[in-house]
Amino acid sequence: MGMSVIISAAAAEDAEQILKLQYLGYQGEAELYGDWTLDPLTQTLESLRAELAEQQFLVARLGDEVVGTVRGRIGTDGVARIGRLVVHPRMQRHGLGGRLLEALERRLAEDGRPVTAFRLFTGHRSLGNLRLYARQGYRQTAVEQISGRLTLVHLEKPVPAPLAATA
Repeated sequence: MGMSVIISAAAAEDAEQILKLQYLGYQGEAELYGDWTLDPLTQTLESLRAELAEQQFLVARLGDEVVGTVRGRIGTDGVARIGRLVVHPRMQRHGLGGRLLEALERRLAEDGRPVTAFRLFTGHRSLGNLRLYARQGYRQTAVEQISGRLTLVHLEKPVPAPLAATA
């Protein structure tokens, strides 16, 4: 009998596994863009621990192993900014990225502060990411040239306003 992947809040002791997964997951992106200085590849354990304390982090576990992660926070403008969705290469293309994204959106929306939209970005050559985000309801809002090799595609998903109750 196989194990199920469980999505839950990350704990401080997950920091090392998250950093290793992030490094593994962004190897393909670095190769795609010819840039090994991408932030996820140069982040330190100390800065990741600081982010863990400031943002909502989710992890997907297969047994004791962290096989997926995503993070986000709600800004003062009510926009939830989502970042660094990573799924272990051997676990990709099975819906885990979408499950992590939905779980984080739900968690942020239930945070107690109103969320007006979800925002994230990815590289222009990251076609798998772009397809995933489109399936999840994200639409392109801007394109930002970072370097000759990298253009970021900014995407947003509005949060529907609750319907007013009628008497």
